[in-house]
Amino acid sequence: MADSTNPPKAPKAKEWIRAIHAYVPGKSVDRNGHALIKLSANENPLGTSPKALAARSGAAAASLYPDPASAALREAIGRHRAIDPARIVMGTGSDEVLNLAAQAYAGPGDEVIYVRYGFTVYDIAARRCGATPVVAPDNDYGSDVDALLALVTDKTRVIFLANPNNPTGSYLPQGEVARLHAALASDVLLVIDQAYGEYVAPQDDDGAMTLAQRHENVLVTRTFSKIYGLAGERIGWGTGAPEIIDTLNRIRGPFNVSNTGQAMALAALDDQSFVEESSNHNRAERTRFAGKIEALGNHGLRPLPSEANFVLILFEGALTAETAYEGLMEHGYITRWLPGQGLPQGLRITIGKREDMDAIAAALAVMAESAG
Repeated sequence: MADSTNPPKAPKAKEWIRAIHAYVPGKSVDRNGHALIKLSANENPLGTSPKALAARSGAAAASLYPDPASAALREAIGRHRAIDPARIVMGTGSDEVLNLAAQAYAGPGDEVIYVRYGFTVYDIAARRCGATPVVAPDNDYGSDVDALLALVTDKTRVIFLANPNNPTGSYLPQGEVARLHAALASDVLLVIDQAYGEYVAPQDDDGAMTLAQRHENVLVTRTFSKIYGLAGERIGWGTGAPEIIDTLNRIRGPFNVSNTGQAMALAALDDQSFVEESSNHNRAERTRFAGKIEALGNHGLRPLPSEANFVLILFEGALTAETAYEGLMEHGYITRWLPGQGLPQGLRITIGKREDMDAIAAALAVMAESAG
């Protein structure tokens, strides 16, 4: 019988877990639940490769566990990227790999560094393993190598760098990435998140994959969620030194990529024409859209340079980002307003179909003019 004077205590989460702000995904409906054209989550506006869609029906039965090693998929990625499949780890989206990296190499008393206006999962990954997140100042909303290095101490265990960066779209060239790595001690893990890597022109490659093949302290992550159009299947991967991959395999989910996901990703890799079409569409529409927003500079709208599949617009005049966000919803579009990431003046807008980008630019022009 319970003692009413000493009520039982409930389980209490660790303090570092209680400090986490849960990830907030991009919305797809307005406040009344009405579906809108979704340009808030950086999904592929062209959808999914027809080959990948066709492969869905040929996947292994749902009653069977998937291949825990994702062997065929890792081999296909290895062929495509010229990587030994043994140096590839699969994840439930690249988010899982990012979290595994922090969990494996950092803990209470350690520090994890990432740049301000970086991907929100980095903060979550650091806190969930009890490490202390350390935020480096930005350089006009982009990553700053010197600012990152200035914060490295003997407690630093992991540095997260998104390249291109989310949500700003900024990009560090190969020389800067190499300079960052060269200045780090060998026991600091540099995690280079290339979720948007396929949107970067081949001649502008940042050299991260080469670093991961040549050094013991570099992990590069990729995803099938963006250009491959498989966000709903949750498939990501990482590559690095054998010791890193072995470590991450020890703690990842044992059946973390589904039968359907493995089959669709295999087919998507085999349809590089779809990837090329998606990349070309993104580059052309991103350039057109950014140009239209630049023309509104006299109204305080500033699109940041982007190498990803979105543009972050800063509202530095009479028209606020919040007002623009609400106004675009009235026009049938949901974008990403970012006050929770310290960017109340910013709207991140996924590059969608041509007609949608024209409609958004036109609506913003009217709103900017009305605001003065």
